[in-house]
Amino acid sequence: MDDFLFKTLQRVARFYDDRKVGDIGPLGFRRSTDLKKLTGCLDRLLDERIIDPAETRFMDLGCADGRVNVFLSYLVKKSVGIELDDWTLEEYAPLRSELDGVLHREGRMSLPENISLFHGDSMNRAVHEQVARESGVEFEDFDLFYTYLIMHEEFAELIAEKAKTGSVFMVYGVYKILPRYPGLLHLENLSPMEGVLGVYRKI
Repeated sequence: MDDFLFKTLQRVARFYDDRKVGDIGPLGFRRSTDLKKLTGCLDRLLDERIIDPAETRFMDLGCADGRVNVFLSYLVKKSVGIELDDWTLEEYAPLRSELDGVLHREGRMSLPENISLFHGDSMNRAVHEQVARESGVEFEDFDLFYTYLIMHEEFAELIAEKAKTGSVFMVYGVYKILPRYPGLLHLENLSPMEGVLGVYRKI
């Protein structure tokens, strides 16, 4: 990764990390990925070819305001997110617009145009059919899946059943005890990355 891209990603991470919610207060149930920690995982994910910028099609199964989709859009071919809460997803556009302005003013790389976000239930076949129609990517063609721990068991079951062999599932928010999922291999040599990211491969 060249220095210009890396510094852009650091700026994107700082932008969203400054706007985190969760753990306390009325929105305590909304926990956000710490993108600074995710930044620390990128070199390994690239070196291990879990992310291939020319090929990887990425899906966040609970994308909230789309911050992980925005962050990884610089490193993947297609960045797709699905979010059940429409009022959370509505934050994507204003935050993206604000970030666009920040990146432009500071001379950073512009946001890629490869992001598609959808409102709905990630477990719903109809939502995946909509994703396929509008993004051009079938569920079975995604290479990399992501979630912030919530519903990780249900998503793991979906991936084990529907995703292609070799696809990767990343679970943010794990620590010393990493879950095991039938049909998915825990990549013990890789995770937990930065003490928070579990990495699994569909077998």
